[in-house]
Amino acid sequence: MARKPDATARERILAVATRLFDAHGVHTVGLQQIIDELGCGKNLLYREFATKDELVVAYLERCQHDWTSIVERISEELPGDPAGQLIEIVAVVAEQAMRQGFRGCPVHNTNAEFAVAEHPVHRACVGHFDEVRDHLYDLAVRARADDPRTLADRIALIVDGVNANGAALGARGASSVARGLADDVVRAAL
Repeated sequence: MARKPDATARERILAVATRLFDAHGVHTVGLQQIIDELGCGKNLLYREFATKDELVVAYLERCQHDWTSIVERISEELPGDPAGQLIEIVAVVAEQAMRQGFRGCPVHNTNAEFAVAEHPVHRACVGHFDEVRDHLYDLAVRARADDPRTLADRIALIVDGVNANGAALGARGASSVARGLADDVVRAAL
């Protein structure tokens, strides 16, 4: 009798890969390590993800989904307040960056490992950055910023700085002042 497909396999593989990629980086984690941690056979992993690149792109899609969930939650908490949403996005990122063991933005970390512009992982990273930037721009437009592109870019730079600072210094870093900086930047732009 043939085995039934495991409906949860893809999610279990992604969960293990995410934990390992977040902790060690993408290049240092081999597929065999994921297989060993998961306790599955190679066939299961390769049935769900034909290549490591495919698995890494799925990991990045998960990161994008996590970002979208944060943005949606903030939107629900601050409906009709796009300026407040911009500030709260920075605050949430800063909170995450000050957590024990934070290693930086997983998308930035992955992008640093895949510098070739034509590589599918690099393209997935750039796609994420473009979506984030477009969302920040949309909020800046809705907040009626004098120059929405500049405001969006400044908020993106604050987020990137928070991620880098948090990865290096954790709770000792400057992430605790990020919300105030975002508030100053948003107020000056309106």
